[in-house]
Amino acid sequence: MLATYRLQFHKDFPFAHGAALAGYLRRLGISHVYASPILAARAGSLHGYDVISYDEINPELGGMDGFLAMAEALRAEGIGIVLDIVPNHVAVGGDDNAMWLDLLKNGRGSRYADWFDIDFDDADPLLEGRIHAPFLGEPLEEALAAGKIVLVEDPERSGFALRYGEHLFPIRPEDDAELRDAFPETLRAPEALRALIERQHFHLDYWRNAGDRLNWRRFFDITQLAGMRMERPDAFEAAHRLAFSLYEGGWIDGLRIDHVDGLADPAGYCTALRARLSALAPRRPDWAAPGAAWIAVEKILASGEALPSDWQTDGTTGYDFMDQASAVLHAADEENRLGRFWSELSGRPANFDDEEIAARREMLDHAFDGQLEAITGRLMIFSQAAGREADIPRGAMKRAVAAITCHMRCYRTYLTGGCAPEDPGSGFTEAVAAARAQPQAELLAIDFVVAVLTGTETAQEPHARRAVIRRFNQLTSPLAARSVEDTAFYRYGRLLSRNDVGFDAARFTLPIAEFHRAMAERARLQPDAMLTLSTHDHKRGADVRARLATISRDPQSWMEEVQGWFAINATVRPDGLDRGDEYMLYQMLIGTWPANGIADGYADRISGWWRKALREAKLRTGWAAPNQAYEQLAEDFLRALLDARGNRGFHDALESYLAQIGPAGAFNSLAQTVLQCTAPGIPDIYQGGEFWDLSMVDPDNRRPVDFAARETALLQGIDEDRLRAAWKDGRIKQFLLQRLLTVRRRHPALFKCSGYHPLSVRGPRAGDAIAFCRETEEAVLAVVLPIGCAAADVDDALSLRQEMWGDTGVTLPAMASDWEPLLGPPASERQVKLADRGLGCRVLLGHR
Repeated sequence: MLATYRLQFHKDFPFAHGAALAGYLRRLGISHVYASPILAARAGSLHGYDVISYDEINPELGGMDGFLAMAEALRAEGIGIVLDIVPNHVAVGGDDNAMWLDLLKNGRGSRYADWFDIDFDDADPLLEGRIHAPFLGEPLEEALAAGKIVLVEDPERSGFALRYGEHLFPIRPEDDAELRDAFPETLRAPEALRALIERQHFHLDYWRNAGDRLNWRRFFDITQLAGMRMERPDAFEAAHRLAFSLYEGGWIDGLRIDHVDGLADPAGYCTALRARLSALAPRRPDWAAPGAAWIAVEKILASGEALPSDWQTDGTTGYDFMDQASAVLHAADEENRLGRFWSELSGRPANFDDEEIAARREMLDHAFDGQLEAITGRLMIFSQAAGREADIPRGAMKRAVAAITCHMRCYRTYLTGGCAPEDPGSGFTEAVAAARAQPQAELLAIDFVVAVLTGTETAQEPHARRAVIRRFNQLTSPLAARSVEDTAFYRYGRLLSRNDVGFDAARFTLPIAEFHRAMAERARLQPDAMLTLSTHDHKRGADVRARLATISRDPQSWMEEVQGWFAINATVRPDGLDRGDEYMLYQMLIGTWPANGIADGYADRISGWWRKALREAKLRTGWAAPNQAYEQLAEDFLRALLDARGNRGFHDALESYLAQIGPAGAFNSLAQTVLQCTAPGIPDIYQGGEFWDLSMVDPDNRRPVDFAARETALLQGIDEDRLRAAWKDGRIKQFLLQRLLTVRRRHPALFKCSGYHPLSVRGPRAGDAIAFCRETEEAVLAVVLPIGCAAADVDDALSLRQEMWGDTGVTLPAMASDWEPLLGPPASERQVKLADRGLGCRVLLGHR
């Protein structure tokens, strides 16, 4: 596998559209299409992560026939397929998931009861032996009184069901005979319906009660996505049946695993998956790609955390690289000037850590209290068995668990619950230390929780400890995602380029020496992991982040500029608009403003982003209780900003500042693209990302791509100088990508079987450049590029200014000769100067 290209399939972009791109993707240099989930999903799904059936490929995409036709078309161009699969959860509620409906109808007796992650022994008497069904838009009594719940025949399950809007709740078989005799006249009254409902295997409830009462695991805090137990062999086989069949048939070459941290046992899951695929490999057709199946996991790694080596995967999906490639573009902010500026403007914390802790506490209270209570209950059983219930009241136990989870900076532990005491890892250990350091820490309870989780408290059987560990890990993982990525990232505005999926927002920069160490480690441990810069999950496209990174190089100019914008817009700013919200909007405008000026649709796009950002922050409005007045106030302000006639002064100021930083931002984009294509790993290009990606958070990052324009540009074969002069249209990025991906095809061993070796940079700007080489016995690839350019460093043709860079450069290794320039001019007697003519990013291929 040399390079992947992510395609988002949905009803308006089916498999036939993917097949039509085969020739273009081959010419671009792609080896594999990385396909979004393809199993049957909710009608109209734009992403495919809401799976409703394991048994068929989504008919909206073209079904099995359409998929195989696309695979044939791609194979004819030498391109394989990697599938994104979703083992952690399925879509529930509604009336389209047969597994869920069977569960509601038959309860514990359902063939799927053990597949869903349900606690049928919940301490709540309303839920004992039942499934919580919080899908009502109002309390049950109100729904009954309004006649919104009706009894209907359910021929698909040969019985009856309750219908509430889009939701179907099948009636248990024991009631069929009575209902056939009485239906429909005698069961129309609310009292009769209530009596019927109370006998069912489900408990109908108001949706707002889910966080406190839910007795089954869901994906994050999304009640429409229920967790599945992949530790069950029958559930595992069912969920992967189609993927295994496609792999055995040679139609796919690998799998990307969504949200692996949601599973009870990620290590066990990954090793089982590897074993099954390895067993199928000898049965693949001769024309199929040789070698082992490629497996990557979507895994958020905390700073200093490594992917466990015993998982038998090829690595992560590349969020860790995305963070590293972004951080290295940023200049150190040793005095936290931007953080202090943000805090003074907004009244929010200057440091991200404080914002994260506050968000964790809020989300734990409002979205995950039910899970916290369940863990506390299980721990109290341990304390009773150990004779500690008098020492540790339930409230203290709950506060102890909350304190630890609120300080967990990694997603979860990988404790197994074995018989011997276990090391929980540094992330857990640091969280415990932070929890114990709090002024009102529940020290006895914290120590007891640690003893149970790590295995030094043995009053209960191992299976009981495993259950606690599973519940703990399946709390810390969604809590981290919802608190950090989906809350704190929308509250903390020091510089939005450092707030993205998988990023450590507390870390503003990555020194070049640390970047080198990280890449060398990647070459040693994960040479086949993904290298991504933009994804279907990102908060901002790669080129938005690269442009915003230039601010870190001259924060004073930015702060002065923004103060001017605040003054200019005083006449259109409504009373009550939060200054922090306004500041974040300015960052997004400067980051996403098209280089050639705004076009139709931009206002609606940025409006959609702002509404989502305000709701995710949960400070002045939110998804659960939208503040329509504040949202309208913000919308009116935004529209006033974008009115070029009515607010010419702001438009002129913004475009003037963009003209200053635009070339440097574009250069940063190209530099990180070079890193993506030459660092250890497999570059993944997000659909359309071969041109400038100035997209925002979903759904904006899933907009239709103009592939016709990209195909035309690729076929034109325009030279580098002309493309640099016209850099605003994005074709220079496509040129660079194709050039480097072609090198990967010509010299695969350079990228798969070689190490990573830093090169010494000399000259006045040596501290602002990255240089390294990759080598095999036949060839050496040398990469030299400036990193994190400021506005003054780059001219309008994306060349480095000689007066800023002087003779900064490197001496190429003597181990190779006949250096072939792949990007930039030739070397002179092994000397490479960054400010020589042409693009300042230099890539050369030497022969040994």
